[in-house]
Amino acid sequence: MRIAQIAPLYESIPPKLYGGTERVVSFLTEELVRRGHEVTLFASADSTTSAQLVSHPSFPSVRAINERNETISMFHEMGIQWIFDQVRLKANEFDILHFHTDIHYAIVGPFLERTVATLHGKMGLPSYVPFFNYFNKNPLISISNDQRTHLNAHPNWVGTVYHGIPKDSLPFTENPKGTYLAFLGRTSEEKKPEWAIEIAVRAGIPLKMAAKVSDGPGTALEKRWKNLVKPLVDKHSDLVEYIGEINETEKAEFLGNAIALIFPIDWPEPFGIVMIEAMACGCPVVARPRGSVPEVIDEGVTGLMFESLDEGVAAVKRASKLDRKKIREVFEQRFTSEKMADNYLQMYQKILKH
Repeated sequence: MRIAQIAPLYESIPPKLYGGTERVVSFLTEELVRRGHEVTLFASADSTTSAQLVSHPSFPSVRAINERNETISMFHEMGIQWIFDQVRLKANEFDILHFHTDIHYAIVGPFLERTVATLHGKMGLPSYVPFFNYFNKNPLISISNDQRTHLNAHPNWVGTVYHGIPKDSLPFTENPKGTYLAFLGRTSEEKKPEWAIEIAVRAGIPLKMAAKVSDGPGTALEKRWKNLVKPLVDKHSDLVEYIGEINETEKAEFLGNAIALIFPIDWPEPFGIVMIEAMACGCPVVARPRGSVPEVIDEGVTGLMFESLDEGVAAVKRASKLDRKKIREVFEQRFTSEKMADNYLQMYQKILKH
């Protein structure tokens, strides 16, 4: 098939550090290329891919623009406009156009029957109701079944496809060397890093935090880190260690040697890719049952779910008893990029048959 993948411009494809959506786009693109499909990736200029890349040298990712201290909004908006212009110009070259953005709907009318969009974000915003009711013919794919329940509209759902990562991207670790809990993600309110700290302290188990703490100077994330999370890290420095953002190589060691990944989210996360990254390493996931968590975690097999802080403390103390080989086995059955590509190809065929 001739397939277009249209990525957001927030991070490069793949991302240098943090960026769940961008990693998924990269994994899917590379797997489709590996299978012999003709894939074109529309993405930021600092992206790397074995597909054909359509990008403009003046429009790198938002992260790269931020690092250059340039005006993010102007470059981002211009970059999006340029990408969408290219999509319109080249649309007839593709059998299917797969969008991973959420602002393309108005431009795809002439080739709507060959498009699909994966919704990677939360769906509970009130403004989404009239929006998706208006664009109710645009084919959409959810990344969890729970994601759909938060959109009180009537969109054209084609199916659900869970995220996947390459089978060999993170090695299995049967006997972890560490005696710590792992927290991996943003230090935002919805990720609840303060809960991870509190649970670790109450349980008397060391916690290592590989976290993104800023979206730029003066941003809400940076303020939350400085005013709330960092003081807690400093207060409990005997047990809690902040190690910064980590790359893929560091992630394998970080998750593979952890007792468990602690995932105390307080929002309906559509799909937390860090959960399946932990599972790939054989690392149990201790999580609050919000959003996609109950769909991803097999209670008592790949992880443990908790509601209260006390339940969280009990769960992290039990996590080491789970069978790490079984956790890896479930990952290979459900959450590889090969499985994800299989499912997306089925969705493409389903759309083209209508």
